[in-house]
Amino acid sequence: MTEQPAVEAEGVTRVYRGDGVAVEALRGVSIRVDPGEYLAVVGPSGSGKSTLMHLLGCLDRPTEGTLRVAGRDIATMAGSELARLRNQMIGFVFQSFQLLPRTTAVDNVALPLVYRGLRRAERRRRAVAALEQVGLGHRLTHRPAELSGGEQQRVAIARALVGGPQLLLADEPTGNLDTRNGAEVMAILDRLNQEQRVAVVLVTHEPDIAAHARRIVRVRDGLIASDQPNRDRVQPRLPGDPGSEPDQ
Repeated sequence: MTEQPAVEAEGVTRVYRGDGVAVEALRGVSIRVDPGEYLAVVGPSGSGKSTLMHLLGCLDRPTEGTLRVAGRDIATMAGSELARLRNQMIGFVFQSFQLLPRTTAVDNVALPLVYRGLRRAERRRRAVAALEQVGLGHRLTHRPAELSGGEQQRVAIARALVGGPQLLLADEPTGNLDTRNGAEVMAILDRLNQEQRVAVVLVTHEPDIAAHARRIVRVRDGLIASDQPNRDRVQPRLPGDPGSEPDQ
């Protein structure tokens, strides 16, 4: 039996309208992301790559075309049902971390589980496990201001993973990090894809970040200009490898 794609877009357009002006951000894009894939969406500013990520993550709906998540057409889904699907199947990592400033790391990570109706003890257990997975088991009660930028992004990754998604979307995940912390974050994403078969979609304009992916999709002027395997993929050290140490 053929496995369903994690997410699939067919002939998708996205038009933004305002003040009598229509801006066509995507112009008939088709893309398929299978379970366990690792791809980078790259392109210059204004190319449509972030719009594509928002559609693949069901944060927006296409103006035309078909978007399916795990075989389900989102056009047939009410807003509440779509939000539930997003919560259960998709994780997000953003450049700006998006952590609640007055909330501890463990409670930030547990937040998506609140919407699943899980009891507090179970939410905490899963959040602790997710933080340990990204090397932050010793930072459970720290608030974002007490963490380095790299640690904050690892908290954000733990939050994206706590619900067991099959698709993780990372929008410029190292954009606010220095080189060392950026490398550690990318190593975590590599490990998640390799060991847990989480499909990872990176949205980036940085060639060294895109080099981690197995497939590179280039977007220009709202269209896919190319979609090819990455034959020069970077093979970074994974967390736990000799010489790879987390922030203290």
